[in-house]
Amino acid sequence: MIHPALEPRRARWPMLMAALMLAACSRTAAPLQAVEPDDQAACALDGMLLRDFPGAKAQVRYADGQTEYFCDVMELLGVMLSPEQRRAVSGYYVQDMGKADWQRPRGNWIAAREAVYVVGSSAQGSMGPTIVPFAAQVDAEALVQKSGGKVLHFEQITTAMLNRAADSMHDNGMGH
Repeated sequence: MIHPALEPRRARWPMLMAALMLAACSRTAAPLQAVEPDDQAACALDGMLLRDFPGAKAQVRYADGQTEYFCDVMELLGVMLSPEQRRAVSGYYVQDMGKADWQRPRGNWIAAREAVYVVGSSAQGSMGPTIVPFAAQVDAEALVQKSGGKVLHFEQITTAMLNRAADSMHDNGMGH
């Protein structure tokens, strides 16, 4: 038999456990969703206005609520693959070019790590040749049929690929 003085403490255990579990769950917040840039939004790397250039845009949402935009997907991929990244990130986003208008892309944000990418096509973004993101494999394959290149998943993209693309832009006098 439990001593009467201990009975109220025992009754509190289930409530205490429930409170601890709820507190633990609330610490794993859902990722911040993509935010549509306004017409004055500028690229975090070079200050170019996003609205002035064709092709997919990208963004990183930080855990503190801040957002940085990129005028080209290759810039975001470079940040994602950079070992120097120290700031707490909530989410990385790119535009689904199977749905967005190439000349004036708006909306259609998808998680960058879940996208499929066309690398090596003739598609031209703000910096010249670019990597094009899609939500659907079939849309990516359609671009390859039309403009060349190959379809890759995020895990297959390397910094060496980004460096080769950047070198080819500079060799052709393109870029920022």
